[in-house]
Amino acid sequence: MNTNSTINDLQIISLPRIEDRRGNLSVIEKDIIPFEFKRVYYLYDVPGGAERGGHAHKNLQQFLIALSGSFEVVLHDGKDEKTVTLNIPNKGLLLPKGIWRELKNFSSGAVCLVIASEVYLEDDYIRDFDEFVKFKMV
Repeated sequence: MNTNSTINDLQIISLPRIEDRRGNLSVIEKDIIPFEFKRVYYLYDVPGGAERGGHAHKNLQQFLIALSGSFEVVLHDGKDEKTVTLNIPNKGLLLPKGIWRELKNFSSGAVCLVIASEVYLEDDYIRDFDEFVKFKMV
C-alpha cells in the first residue's frame, strides 16, 4: 500500500466553464478528474464554527468543490500542513489517498461537493491523527 502521498501531490483542477448571459455551466466528465468516481455527496447547512472531515483515507481519492460560498481545507501529510481555500465553483481540489483533511470556516450558505473514487467503507478511514502519522511511516 503506497502511503507516500504528500501535500505536494495536491492539485487544483479547473473545470470547463461555459459562460452564458443566462448563467454559467461547468461539467465534470470522465477525463476531468483522474479517477472513476463511485460516490458523490455534498455538505451543506454547516453551522458556524463547525468542522467536517478530521480523517484520512487509506485508498479513497476525492475531488472537492465549493459549489456555493467558501470553506478552508486544512491538509496534512504526516509531516507538512497546508491550507487551501475553496470558493470558486469551477475549481476543485484533488485529494490523493493518505492525506489528512479538516474542513472549516464555512461561509453562510456554503455547499461542498465531494466526488469519491470508492463507495463508503468504514475500514478505509483513519479517524485518529496519531494513528494517521503511524500509518504514514509504514
